[in-house]
Amino acid sequence: MTVELGQGTGPLRGIKVIELAGIGPGPHACTILADLGADIIRIERPGGQMLGGGSHDLLTRGRPSVALDLKQPAAVETVLRLAEDADVFVEGMRPGVTERLGLGPDVLLARNPRLVYGRMTGWGQDGPLAHAAGHDLTYIATTGVLHGLGQDPARPHFPINLVGDFGGGSTYLVIGILSALLEARTSGQGQVVDAAIVDGTAHLAVMLSGMAAAGLHHERRGTNLLDGGVPFYDVYETKDGRHVAIGALEPQFFAELVTLLGVEDRCPGQAEMGRYDEMRALFTEVIATRTMAEWAELAEGTDACLAPVLTPTEARSHPHLVAREATVEVDGVPQPTPAPRFSRTRPTLTTPPAAKAGQQTREALLAWGVDDVDVLLENGAAVQA
Repeated sequence: MTVELGQGTGPLRGIKVIELAGIGPGPHACTILADLGADIIRIERPGGQMLGGGSHDLLTRGRPSVALDLKQPAAVETVLRLAEDADVFVEGMRPGVTERLGLGPDVLLARNPRLVYGRMTGWGQDGPLAHAAGHDLTYIATTGVLHGLGQDPARPHFPINLVGDFGGGSTYLVIGILSALLEARTSGQGQVVDAAIVDGTAHLAVMLSGMAAAGLHHERRGTNLLDGGVPFYDVYETKDGRHVAIGALEPQFFAELVTLLGVEDRCPGQAEMGRYDEMRALFTEVIATRTMAEWAELAEGTDACLAPVLTPTEARSHPHLVAREATVEVDGVPQPTPAPRFSRTRPTLTTPPAAKAGQQTREALLAWGVDDVDVLLENGAAVQA
């Protein structure tokens, strides 16, 4: 995949986004927008962020880094001028911070009434905890989602920050931004998108809420259809100490699974809940007789829904992911290819992550029509790394 400095080729080509640099879900949302072709300018503090940054920070790929000292009025005015020609502004500060900087939604929308102002926080812009600190783990705990994670009845087991920060956070911010952009095409008016990780994470659990209301999901871990409560949707250890994942929920897939395992003549029926312990013991015994690679080869292309549990490094070499070009290597760094796929406006990767904050200050500001860049650099309002 060819990587060039500049705007991408995806379906969002022509959409201009200002990103006020933060960490976690805000940058991830802007990475998605950049991967899909949006023209993004990332405004960073001189010296960069306390966490992240550098040429391997893939959450900053696809857009140039501009360093502005927002304590200086000239820098704030520069952002306001940029906003006059932008479609989207994204910030991930605590509530009230951008207002104190002079970059709150009222000020920016006065300059550009069509602007979509995306706000990414953990707790939201209001509520008792709005100004409290937090991270992914605290948000998924508060929404009740963490309670059900894992198969250990004694305690929940948390994933890395995919569920809260990126599932309930950045993904819902992108959905909100795109929805507001679409609405602005007909109304001519922008608006504020209040994306809170707690809101999005709670919404991710909508299916479980419905199942619980119907009496089909219970709060005790390891007792439900999708949390290891049934032996045909679980993870099993193989002969070599690796694991395979089984997800044979439908009857026809279950039938193929037991045939693949060679236990069709002695396995309890899928609906025989009273014999699930016997079924689990049988699966455990049989799967332990072969290595992960052997089971993967046997199951390849079948409907048994048995898959090897691969490491991230191994996954990049899986034939299906290779065929899909799910990973691309850029400057020696393996990284996910933009998703989803489009038939006409195929996304491409553009600007690699900046090695230093402000690496493209001059060229990015000039590209966005700021004609007094030299003055900003001379007085320290802007910094070129």
